[in-house]
Amino acid sequence: MESSPQTQHSPLGELVAIRRQKLKALRDLGVDPYGGAFDTTGTVADVREVFAEGKFVSLAGRITAYRDMGKSRFLDLSDIGGRMQVYLNGKELDEATLAVAAQLDIGDFLGVEGECFTTRTGEPSIKVSRLAVLSKSLRPLPDKWHGVQDSETRYRQRYLDLIANAPSRETFRQRSLVVREIRRFLDERGFLEVETPMMQAIPGGAAAEPFKTHHNALGMDFYLRIAPELYLKRLLVAGFPKVFELNRSFRNEGISRRHNPEFTMLEAYWAYADFRLMSVMVEELICHLAAMLGCEDHQVHHRDMEGNVTRTINLSRPWKRASYRELIEEAVPGWFALDAEGKRSRCAELKLDISHCPEEFEMTQHVFEKLVEEKTIDPCFVTHVPKELVPLARLNDADPSTVDVYELIINGQEISPGYSELNDPDLQRERLEHQAGEEQQKIDTEFLEALEYGMPPAGGIGIGIDRLVMLLTGAESIRDVILFPHLKNRPTGE
Repeated sequence: MESSPQTQHSPLGELVAIRRQKLKALRDLGVDPYGGAFDTTGTVADVREVFAEGKFVSLAGRITAYRDMGKSRFLDLSDIGGRMQVYLNGKELDEATLAVAAQLDIGDFLGVEGECFTTRTGEPSIKVSRLAVLSKSLRPLPDKWHGVQDSETRYRQRYLDLIANAPSRETFRQRSLVVREIRRFLDERGFLEVETPMMQAIPGGAAAEPFKTHHNALGMDFYLRIAPELYLKRLLVAGFPKVFELNRSFRNEGISRRHNPEFTMLEAYWAYADFRLMSVMVEELICHLAAMLGCEDHQVHHRDMEGNVTRTINLSRPWKRASYRELIEEAVPGWFALDAEGKRSRCAELKLDISHCPEEFEMTQHVFEKLVEEKTIDPCFVTHVPKELVPLARLNDADPSTVDVYELIINGQEISPGYSELNDPDLQRERLEHQAGEEQQKIDTEFLEALEYGMPPAGGIGIGIDRLVMLLTGAESIRDVILFPHLKNRPTGE
């Protein structure tokens, strides 16, 4: 973004002081520098769409370029959708208007009225007949050529990132499109969107550490939900055949490139379906979203800061489907023939730290995560995982040590789990009790009571929306697709 010569190299404090002088000057001119509503023809994109020589329009936006050419001035007014050049002709505007224009800076919000015209260089522009200061900016914006490069500033002051960095604006625009299209996709297939409690007396539906709070009027503790699953299944019991929720969930666990304590999930349940039908629907949905965002030939390209392709993900259908067991055997031949000690020795040879894996199935899962999941780039539905990992899914008829589920892996991470849901209330109670161990108070007995009224067989899915957007936009960190990610407080004095 351009700046005037006299302020270009000034320290921040000096720049702020100059802008405050202009703020005072505006007030001395009888101008309210924080004006009220301004009636517009529409957004920048709207004005460009109806643009015609001589057409009278009104437009408001932030000044992102300011070129003072003596008696005449050219400004760019911008919003999230683009920019429009406006022209202030010093020979035609009155002295009061020109005096106001002299106090403007890049970053100010301005409203203008005037006629459309095209400059000699072919630039669509507005010739201003009236202007109104709508908000005086007291701090200079980031330089347009360098934007906001520091990641701490980008995440903590996202508004500056969005003002200065067009790729960041595009990522969040695409995120909104993805969420909107998911709703439309499911609505067309007969799914009903519902809302379930975010505060729960017993957090269930996943194994995770919850956030705890207290409700004074009821005199009881509540937990922010870790998943909406158990409430959505109550709706299957009630007779709703297809339901979904786009929800915020919370887990009081670590923060990483792929984890944020507050995140967005899609969960959907389909009565009389199973995990196979759910996998087909998820495959259709993700391919549809990729096509909507313009991915050509079913290829999603991830790029570095210079725009060079670093990884290409092939979404061409049909996607691979393979069992958990066969994928581990491919990675570590003979794994399932080993006893517990043999598995520990093999992990030591593979330099895998299993100190946190006391159980055999936990060792196997760690091998899967490190040698299968992290190395799987193109889509793969991993099916029939050990029952210990998914206590809410239906046991496989042919091999009751596994459950009828899929885990969709793309780009080295899980994007979506899908289940054939367990609807046997006695078996569900037994498996939840086994999972809870000595902490039986963590079992949602009201959910189990609901199952005893009868829940139809069903397929269920979850999709991490943040990770899905990372996949489709090429973002390398979950913080790049969450508008306001959680950060540590700044040290005192900053």
